[in-house]
Amino acid sequence: MDFRLKVFHTVALRLNFTKAASELYITQPAVSKHIQELEETHKIKLFERNGSKIALTPAGEILLKHTKNIFEIYRKIDFDMSTFVSKRQGLLRLGSSTTISQYIISPVLARFHQKQQEIKVNLLNGNTEQIENALLSKEIEIGIVEGQSKNQSIKYIPFLKDELVLVCNSKNPLIQQNEISLNDLKAMKFITRERGSGTLEVIEYALKQVGVKITDLQIEMQLGSTESIKSYLLNSDCFAFMSIHAVSKELNNNELMVLDVENLTIERYFYIITLLGKSDPLSELFVQNMSDYYNLKL
Repeated sequence: MDFRLKVFHTVALRLNFTKAASELYITQPAVSKHIQELEETHKIKLFERNGSKIALTPAGEILLKHTKNIFEIYRKIDFDMSTFVSKRQGLLRLGSSTTISQYIISPVLARFHQKQQEIKVNLLNGNTEQIENALLSKEIEIGIVEGQSKNQSIKYIPFLKDELVLVCNSKNPLIQQNEISLNDLKAMKFITRERGSGTLEVIEYALKQVGVKITDLQIEMQLGSTESIKSYLLNSDCFAFMSIHAVSKELNNNELMVLDVENLTIERYFYIITLLGKSDPLSELFVQNMSDYYNLKL
């Protein structure tokens, strides 16, 4: 493999020479030298430089598309060749939305590594929208997400059922009520995930079905991770709809409490996502291990 293409690929994804150098364990001047050599070889600029910022030229966009395909072929070669020996090897690039990364997938990764120690796994974290975009741009081979946007280029496989529950600090006076009415929700202060989050998408849809708009709620703050929401709840009188998987420890420790909401149940599936029509043996192996772990039939 031409190392210069690897350097270009890393710079093109990060759009930052310093970050690329750190990721590749080489110096920044070495990164610049490799890019310059590629530009001289093809007699065309690959990046536009504007001070400290860089952007891909049209030629750079085309080369990035080809390098993604090249690296995908190399991955398949490594995996297919390894099937002729006792050990399977290769690189699997996963993407996972926040809740799944923190509370669902870790035991699966540990089990997979025990069985397939020669396979390296890279895990990208982000919200559902970010993971779908990473899949579409071929930065990952498989994703596990909280929402389903029905992108026509993506295959969605229901993976695991989840419930979103209304939680608050265990010292909140409202926990004395047996049930919260839908109208009560409009007077409560909420913490939510950011736009693009699969969790927020599911909450918004479920509330709409019972006549409550997300804009009817008093949203005090939007935070970018489940852990930051939990920490905020523990230090405020706010409320949040959260995955039961994400708050199990806090519920067991009586730090957070679940409030029942009249006529409202929010259930969803986590989804495994792959590019439609793409078959990847390494991804299939991981999905099989995941389904075996949770005793699922996918």
